[in-house]
Amino acid sequence: MRLDLDAVTVEAAGARIVDDIRLSVPDGRFVGLVGPNGSGKSTLLRCVYRALRPAAGTIRADGDDLHALPPRAAARVLAALPQESSAEFDFTVAEVVAMGRLPHRDRTARSDAEICARAMDSTGVAHLAGRGFLALSGGERQRVLIARALAQQPRVLVLDEPTNHLDIAHQLEILSLVRRSGTTALAALHDLNLAAAHCDLLYVIADGRIVATGTPHEVLRPALLAEVFGVHGHPVRHPVTGTVQLLFDLLP
Repeated sequence: MRLDLDAVTVEAAGARIVDDIRLSVPDGRFVGLVGPNGSGKSTLLRCVYRALRPAAGTIRADGDDLHALPPRAAARVLAALPQESSAEFDFTVAEVVAMGRLPHRDRTARSDAEICARAMDSTGVAHLAGRGFLALSGGERQRVLIARALAQQPRVLVLDEPTNHLDIAHQLEILSLVRRSGTTALAALHDLNLAAAHCDLLYVIADGRIVATGTPHEVLRPALLAEVFGVHGHPVRHPVTGTVQLLFDLLP
């Protein structure tokens, strides 16, 4: 499923937070949204997963306006992992993951159980199924929430800093899983090396506007890194995968 953002603008207290964003995620591709703190990444993603309504512009999935869909229909199309998630009741891990099945009308107890089991296996949390969610570490909670999103079986995944709280092995595993799934995915990522290694395309956002678009190799150039991120970046090639990776130091 293709995701398109057309002229999306967000305003708050008379200020324009996100300005005329045009962005496309081709069917089955993994697209990264990168930029410095406060650039508008999370605000833009909140519009995509309908937690926020833009002041102008449209967000379409295969041509359908996401904000015009009924909530259950939208939840069958798109699943989101916000940057911060809270739970007021101490559900078990199995119960949290099972919440991902709620939008589906054709569910059966057996099919739900099988789908949730696969999601928990793939994210490495099956052994936590009977544990209370609130008793988990930050990294464990993050993997459970990713399992819930996968159990939802969406056609589009929206991930806001999905590697938060994860150790390096789980960071690599989760992003590899998203890429292998073949699901259309849009993720905000702080770690430029993770973005370069796993994303097909990158959009760079600064001060609420897209300032660069392309493959990681095309986008992550020293001049852009200096202008947008305020660092001196040295691109190198990964010795195994050949993807661009970056070494950093402060600007003189």
